[in-house]
Amino acid sequence: RLGTALFGTMHECGHALYDLGLDPAYHRTPLRQGASMAIHESQSRMWENLVGRSLPFWRFFYPRLQEYFPTQLGNVPLEAFYKAINKVQPSFIRVEADEATYNLHIMLRLELEIALLEGSLEVKDLPAAWNEKFQSYLGLTPPNDALGVLQDIHWSSGYFGYFPTYALGNLVSAQLWEKIHADIPDLDGQIEKGEFSALLGWLRDNVHRWGRLYEPQELVEKVTGSRITPQPYLRYLESKYREIYGL
Repeated sequence: RLGTALFGTMHECGHALYDLGLDPAYHRTPLRQGASMAIHESQSRMWENLVGRSLPFWRFFYPRLQEYFPTQLGNVPLEAFYKAINKVQPSFIRVEADEATYNLHIMLRLELEIALLEGSLEVKDLPAAWNEKFQSYLGLTPPNDALGVLQDIHWSSGYFGYFPTYALGNLVSAQLWEKIHADIPDLDGQIEKGEFSALLGWLRDNVHRWGRLYEPQELVEKVTGSRITPQPYLRYLESKYREIYGL
């Protein structure tokens, strides 16, 4: 699947860019790591979605993608491709979810984690509880556990309590994005030309280099003037999908 491979790669690249941008002066100290996993996920989700699913990005890269996939995309207009990669439709797999429904996947997992840790839900009852919540939140019932409770590696790896970092990352990414646009007014124009040095430089100066010197809320407030708030993310979604769907 092209979208899964491409956007997944951009997501992980966002993590890598953060780690590569940490101040070398913090080497071999506790400060040489991300401020938190929520801040880390803000970087991955930013490159995956705010950059990777944006129209300016594809105005530059879509002709190249068409060259690689002439049979599949040669006759597909840019606008149709852009709308397709931003289609809002509930789906079973979190990592393939659109931006508007993604956080519902996180809510589901967090509530199940809390129930497991509190002891109000037994592991043996997890698949049924998953399916019930999935139907409630997304209007779908997974046909099997591979598309349901077993789809993710985090629980089997012992990463309980991790999923909220994705939702927080979404919020922080949009909050940073508003500040970036204020500081780099021609950002969209630069991205349309395939130029990312100003964007990466801003992230290096304002987020990456500080490592764990600041607490997450402190870092976000230092950069944007406000602690973490959902309003920028809501504005981003409303603006983006109003344009795509003509609302």
